[in-house]
Amino acid sequence: MTPAPLESGPVPVLLAGVHGHGRSHLRSLLPLARRGLVRLAGVCDTRPLPPGDDLEGHGSVPFFSDLGRALDRTGARVTVLATPIHTHLPLARTALAHGSHLLLEKPTTATLAELDLLDAAVTDSGLACQVGFQSLGSEAVQAVRDLLDHGEIGSVRGIGGSGTWKRTSAYYDRAAWAGRRRLDGRDVVDGALTNPFAHAVATALALTGTAHRPPARIELELYRAHPIESDDTSSLRLHTADGLTATIAVTLCAPENTPPRLVVHGSRGRIELDYTLDLVTLHRPGRAPRTTRHPRTSLMENLLDHLRTGTPLLVPPAATRGFMHVLEAVRTAPDPLPIPAEHQHVWQQDGATHRTVHGITDLVRTGAESLSLFSELGAPWARPLRATKETA
Repeated sequence: MTPAPLESGPVPVLLAGVHGHGRSHLRSLLPLARRGLVRLAGVCDTRPLPPGDDLEGHGSVPFFSDLGRALDRTGARVTVLATPIHTHLPLARTALAHGSHLLLEKPTTATLAELDLLDAAVTDSGLACQVGFQSLGSEAVQAVRDLLDHGEIGSVRGIGGSGTWKRTSAYYDRAAWAGRRRLDGRDVVDGALTNPFAHAVATALALTGTAHRPPARIELELYRAHPIESDDTSSLRLHTADGLTATIAVTLCAPENTPPRLVVHGSRGRIELDYTLDLVTLHRPGRAPRTTRHPRTSLMENLLDHLRTGTPLLVPPAATRGFMHVLEAVRTAPDPLPIPAEHQHVWQQDGATHRTVHGITDLVRTGAESLSLFSELGAPWARPLRATKETA
């Protein structure tokens, strides 16, 4: 199938999934619409819009509850899918069957097998698919790789990642799929490592240069403080075929939200990447730290450039294969272990249950610094037994 070239003028875009994270897509589309690059042709969701919703400044556009009908009526050339994880593959297939290119929210699919099916559907359609790992659109990632290539911190000992965010019961009550491993017989895999901190995993793989291929080995420790199915406090250690190690520790049960960070540890210094802020800081002994801020390319704008001029996609599905092997390891791992109540602080506020794990901020940071898993740090609720998956 040879897709029709884009017509001149604003490209008609359909947003599927207008609630929750879909609002951020509405906001990111607005400046592109004002520049005449896109036109919001419609929105689609199973839940109606509240009365008077101006869609973050886009104004009144057609609303649909069925994606196929929405595509037929709007003729959208690009569909943004900001829908629940387990709907990504079937809705992507619907959009492709209607001749619409895709900006698909992360994680790419709910299983590794579904990634293969998505890849096949995209190839057969001749259309383009960009996956919404926004951090991979930042030039900060390449800036770190350039520093490594120039030997600025000597030989690399490993990469440490830390993420400390706070999510209450309201976060998990917002949708039936939130915090679920499975729903109605379908895999969902909505855990801390695979959704909120998916960017930490994907960006760490990009720094190692192995985003397109599976890690050689994956070690996982999955825990939960909230009464959910998935993990909310976890640590992960990746081993690449080249011998590099990345250890990532995250929690959604911290006292407060702090920017997540990746640190490349070297024999002669370290490089910190605050990937949500596009900041790179180079630390070397005897020298003042040097921080640089880097531009970020809109994934939608990159997709449009790809369609008009052939510019390479920043995050095609193939660039998420390494991440999807991590998601698959999480999906097939034993259920997360509960963190006992005596290791939590729990209280009610603003109609929601708040939970923090004692000392979790220090544990997460120490894990990233020492490249250690929670059980290796002596966390009283952590078990030394963990899921290990050989992928190579």
